[in-house]
Amino acid sequence: MKKSIIAVLLIVLIGGSLYYFFNNAAKNNLDLTKKDTTNVVIDQNNNASTTDQVAEDKTKTVIGSSVQGNDLTAYHYGTGDTNVLFVGGIHGGYEWNTVSVAYQLMDYLEKTPDSIPANVRVTVIPVLNPDGLNKTVGTPGRFEASEVTTDNAKLVAGRFNANTVDLNRNFDCDWQKNGTWQNKTVSGGSAAFSEPESLAFKNYIENNKPAGVVVWYSSAGGVYSSSCHSGVLSETSDLTKAFAKASGYPAHEEFNFYEITGDAVNWLAKEKIPAISVLLTNHTDTEWTKNLAGIKAVFDYYAK
Repeated sequence: MKKSIIAVLLIVLIGGSLYYFFNNAAKNNLDLTKKDTTNVVIDQNNNASTTDQVAEDKTKTVIGSSVQGNDLTAYHYGTGDTNVLFVGGIHGGYEWNTVSVAYQLMDYLEKTPDSIPANVRVTVIPVLNPDGLNKTVGTPGRFEASEVTTDNAKLVAGRFNANTVDLNRNFDCDWQKNGTWQNKTVSGGSAAFSEPESLAFKNYIENNKPAGVVVWYSSAGGVYSSSCHSGVLSETSDLTKAFAKASGYPAHEEFNFYEITGDAVNWLAKEKIPAISVLLTNHTDTEWTKNLAGIKAVFDYYAK
């Protein structure tokens, strides 16, 4: 009899414990069949907090990668709906000063965000050919002028990507397998957009449709309109004149020193996107004062 009473008491105790456990689990919506997938975020003070989703970084976008796996990054400033794009370094280390002027623009926008019109969002791709830049300065990103090689062969090699393709001959306006640079024959790739860098740029443009594009090159000292057998867009002509007048560079409707095939800004014209080429005067100076004046003129053009 005593053993039966003890057995009954144990059953009651076990049953009560199980009821208490599952009742509390239900109240707290505890799912015993799933793992907790909540993200734990550590802030700068080393304090842990939880969040259902990691916040998106709206200040930059990795648009692709180079042949050697270096990120192609677009940096964003301002919050307006009118996207204006500036691009440097399509010819990598050979035109390293076009990378430098793009980074100068980024530094300026960081320090003076109020310089951006309220309706404008500025995007900067400082280097479209990081592998070519790396050949010349030893890094695919920011660098000091003192790091640039003085070896002319390395400087020339830096014009091309890791597949030895001239990226500014790899776009779909009059593309040819063999392009021209001055009096030299250069590779335009196996097909238009055969290179990961130009393809990433193409995809970014098609997905974002910027209102206007400024691409830096060197060296001729001028502002050149884009076109691809359909004449110069009126807005492109306006941008050319505005940048040229403010900067002091001469304005030109076309680049006609020699035949250009597969050119990036001319492809943009084919896509009906206003685009201009700004050619720095030499391969070493950024001519920042002149370019800042031109940049401000572009901002004024798109301000509402």
